[in-house]
Amino acid sequence: MPRRTRTTLALLAFLAAPALAADLPEIEKRGTLRVLAVPGSDQFFALREGARPGFDREILEGFARLEKLRLEPVAVASWDALVPALAEGRGDVAAGGVTATDARRRVVDFTAEVFPSRLVAMTRKPRPPVQTLAQLRAEKVGTIRGTSLAEALSGLSLPSVDDDVPPGGLPDALRAGRVTAVVMGVEDAIAAQQKDPAIQVGLFVGPKASLAFAVRKAHPALRQALDEYIANLRRTPTWSRLVVQYFGESALPILQKAQED
Repeated sequence: MPRRTRTTLALLAFLAAPALAADLPEIEKRGTLRVLAVPGSDQFFALREGARPGFDREILEGFARLEKLRLEPVAVASWDALVPALAEGRGDVAAGGVTATDARRRVVDFTAEVFPSRLVAMTRKPRPPVQTLAQLRAEKVGTIRGTSLAEALSGLSLPSVDDDVPPGGLPDALRAGRVTAVVMGVEDAIAAQQKDPAIQVGLFVGPKASLAFAVRKAHPALRQALDEYIANLRRTPTWSRLVVQYFGESALPILQKAQED
């Protein structure tokens, strides 16, 4: 490569670097980390006064303290509005049990994994647990429009799907008999079973997945800082303590099983 070309490329890289790194300093100058979340995902990010913070929120509050920022929650009405709201700049981070999907990655970036996930089919006694895809296709399956759950179910050719269940309402829809089965992230299934022992966990659906924090593509420095914080947290007992705190003693072995099958 000619010296002049190399010099030009090096100069362009030098000029571009401050622009790429400017996002976190701008947030620090503002003094707040704006976190977008959908109401109803309290175990991950509580928006209600007096509720426990939630798994994601505790992690982000720790990050904010480290960066000397104040965490500012921003409610978003629905899951299908969450990623667009982030891309439009209404917040700096989207959290609350957000699955890192290929479709979302086309619009925003994701941090390192915050929580391992996988979809699982659930029924409620006396209905038997779903053990095969054929059995799932015989059920009336509930989901939430605009979520990664609905996206995953769209490829399974299920004949009867109710996608009008409100955020956080899948266990209630199952309990009320509105649907006969639901497909949820294993993290939500664990939480639902804690509250209602009649709920039965059955077939794991699809590949392993990750829950992570979403950030704007224009915020690589913020993503890198979050990645480092998450990596350090996962090396300590704090991550496991938070899992047990919000999802119970049975959560860790169930998460391990979901990742092994």
